[in-house]
Amino acid sequence: MLELNNVSFMVNDEKDKHKEILKNINLKIDNRKFIAITGPNGGGKSTLAKIIAGIEKPTSGNIVFDGTDITEMSITDRAKLGISYAFQQPVRFKGIQVKDLIKLASGDNISVASACDILSEVGLCARDYINREVDASLSGGELKRIEIATIIARGTKLCVFDEPEAGIDLWSFKNLITVFEKMHNEKDSSIIIISHQERILNIADEIVVIAGGEVKDTGKKADILPELLQGTGGCKFSQD
Repeated sequence: MLELNNVSFMVNDEKDKHKEILKNINLKIDNRKFIAITGPNGGGKSTLAKIIAGIEKPTSGNIVFDGTDITEMSITDRAKLGISYAFQQPVRFKGIQVKDLIKLASGDNISVASACDILSEVGLCARDYINREVDASLSGGELKRIEIATIIARGTKLCVFDEPEAGIDLWSFKNLITVFEKMHNEKDSSIIIISHQERILNIADEIVVIAGGEVKDTGKKADILPELLQGTGGCKFSQD
């Protein structure tokens, strides 16, 4: 279980004045849940994802993961506990092949055959990708799926995805939806996805709405999504 208790995050703006990005966030995310976090742009969603992963540290409050206070832990230590984070724009690694990246992510000397099986799980033909470099020759959709493959290889307890639909084409997005559904149904992990996309919200167990740095609503998809689609949540969604 992941718990955020009165988590706030503040930065200094250009005039050196304090700007509060997150305000007393309280959330509990149970094991094996698929949580979609949504809300208006600039509301603090991506900042929250980075705080969970350890990229940013909260100004106040604490974060507990499986009974351990991880508030002051680094991103590396959190990763060792079982927290994965996927960026909006996946990192490219010139000179590193896909098979090497998957092996590195797994932490074990897994076989090429096992790496190929993982690529197949995210809808990539292993024969075409296993020896390719993770560089500019790959499209945004291909990079996203390779990044998800590394997360599957790690087998983490909590997977955090920050707007995985960003910068990819419609075909790749449809495939990502299938991958996320499969992860949720077959993997023993919790999933948190930051997204505006109705199709992603529609496959989540629960939805959290964040606006103005605060949790405005949270609950089961069946209760929250209809209100959002009617516009009462102050959000705009894409249905592509």
